[in-house]
Amino acid sequence: MKKRAPWQFAPLFLAIFLAGCGGGGSRNDNAADVPSTGELIVDNDPNSCTVLASNGETVVVGSGVPGDPSLPEPTSGYRPGYKAKHASKYMVVANTPLASKAGCEVLKAGGSAVDAAVAVQAVLGLVEPQSSTIAGSAFMMFYDAKTKQMTAYDGRETAPAAANGYYLVRQDQDDPSSPLPRPNARRSGRSIGVPGVMRMLDMAHAEYGKLPWNKLFDSGIDLATNGFQVPTRMANAISSSASSFRLDGNAMATYYHADGTPYASGETMTNQPYADTLKILAEQGADALYTGSLAQNLVDKARQSVGDDPDHTPITPSLMTLDDLAKYQAKKRTPACTTYRAYYVCSMAPPSSGGIAIAQALGILSNFDLSLYPPINPANEGGVPSVMGVHLVSEAERLAYADRDKYVADIDYVALPGQGLPTMLNSDYLRARASLIDLTTSMGTAQPGDLDDVPLVSDTTPEHGTTHFSIVDAYGNVVAMTTTVESSMGSYHMVDGYLLSNQLTDFSAQPESNGVKVANRVAGGKRPRSSMSPTLVFRGAEPGDFVMATGSPGGSAIIYYVLKTVVGALDWGLDAQQATSLVDFGAMNSRTTNIDGANTTLDLSGLISGLEAMGHTTSNAAQSSGISTIMRVEKDGQMVLEGGVDPRREGIILGNGAL
Repeated sequence: MKKRAPWQFAPLFLAIFLAGCGGGGSRNDNAADVPSTGELIVDNDPNSCTVLASNGETVVVGSGVPGDPSLPEPTSGYRPGYKAKHASKYMVVANTPLASKAGCEVLKAGGSAVDAAVAVQAVLGLVEPQSSTIAGSAFMMFYDAKTKQMTAYDGRETAPAAANGYYLVRQDQDDPSSPLPRPNARRSGRSIGVPGVMRMLDMAHAEYGKLPWNKLFDSGIDLATNGFQVPTRMANAISSSASSFRLDGNAMATYYHADGTPYASGETMTNQPYADTLKILAEQGADALYTGSLAQNLVDKARQSVGDDPDHTPITPSLMTLDDLAKYQAKKRTPACTTYRAYYVCSMAPPSSGGIAIAQALGILSNFDLSLYPPINPANEGGVPSVMGVHLVSEAERLAYADRDKYVADIDYVALPGQGLPTMLNSDYLRARASLIDLTTSMGTAQPGDLDDVPLVSDTTPEHGTTHFSIVDAYGNVVAMTTTVESSMGSYHMVDGYLLSNQLTDFSAQPESNGVKVANRVAGGKRPRSSMSPTLVFRGAEPGDFVMATGSPGGSAIIYYVLKTVVGALDWGLDAQQATSLVDFGAMNSRTTNIDGANTTLDLSGLISGLEAMGHTTSNAAQSSGISTIMRVEKDGQMVLEGGVDPRREGIILGNGAL
């Protein structure tokens, strides 16, 4: 059971957890490192942050005993049978078990949702490097239950100050005859952005942290030092990246055995350089990554000009400098919010395009009664979506993606049309967009709305994978955070135990088309457009009565992964797990409507044939979402937290009590 425990009477495990508070490093001298209330909500239940095995016994995540969800399993593509989990006070849902455990233990010790986010990020950079890194970027939506206020935190990477519009397409960006970066834009230093996630977490922790910063890295340090079993997705990413990793001696030493064979699923791996880096960050704060020796090492790695392979393969270096790192700033943004039915839905604003697209799509869909078109048999993995439900949602998405492709970029460099968010989310405008939807035939490809006379052309630069986690703490605070290394294993550059991202390839490679500037072009200090869409839902017309936190990895597809989850819960009454498990469906602005084929136990033939009869071109390829959902629902007369984890990845739900 939980109880309120005064700081001075905290149990022994908490005293150990907080050991060193007030000494041992400059970070610990900050006033923000101690709870502002002098009181923590501590959980003494020994079963909390554990899972229930099939025999009813509790299992500690990472213990290695039968039933431990962190033990790698053969890749199946979809894990059927998941049911919603419930907790009364706190919960964390992440896409890898060890990260969920790290966050849950922080919540158990009285930490805030932001504290837990720091711990989760530190572990993700170790056990899910194909999706996340401490030198990557992230967006965080945070809800403060005490003040009923939301904050949208922007930790997106920036281009080096020296970069111009041709940074990704020329070795000498100022020479029109210069060849492409070597060996390619992604593997070169040109894809590496000035990292933002740690500055963002530092900003959020200074405002909403309860536990000392220097103790939030303990799980990551322990796993990196003493070892963890390599998850299957990580092992697959290591194996498939061999040709690129061979140019980097640090990566080879970390992810490959001395004979050159990759670490396989289930093998125990350590990463002492990563442990050492986390120790420095713990004691010196996030600044340690932006100034000093860690920063110098990062810049030197980004500017590497030849590979560590025997052939010394040429690598076009980054133009990043120590000054770029020192000047990086995380920012707060005005979130993209809209009323939808009886709810208030908020997601990330630019430089993410995801929040605007989701809000626009919901504004369009508010003109239709989606409750008439629920999935068939939702008790079975969320069910099979209806033809009309998919048609309406995908058509709304086509319209939203069209506006997104034309108008949205880093608003510090390229303004949104008209009055900004109010113009793009205007209900009259979205009602007019909704009138373009034919109830019998797909529009195929939508045209952007006429919002402003701006000299821009559509940019459909592809984006790639990330990871997402959702957290609710015992104080009622909520975090929805999407964090990324960009493509799997990022730029393949490794330094001090962590990978550098290839985030700058989210920019448009060419700065203009037919003499017209592209909104998402490269510029010094600019942030590339993203589709990351951490999303919060409240009941009513403003923040206050928390209903839902969700988000997903998936590049440009994030928008429709999140939208189907929100619609599933709000319009179709699905629980957190059903909405998360529900067949991923949706469309970017093309003729193709994607119908997730990951769950091969479902018969989707009727859905596909029905859509094709309406003019949709369909793709039944398996989707790679990683949706993490927490809802606040009534159960047995009590308001409880309800979690859903994506069966397409390896994550788990943890909270107070064994789940």
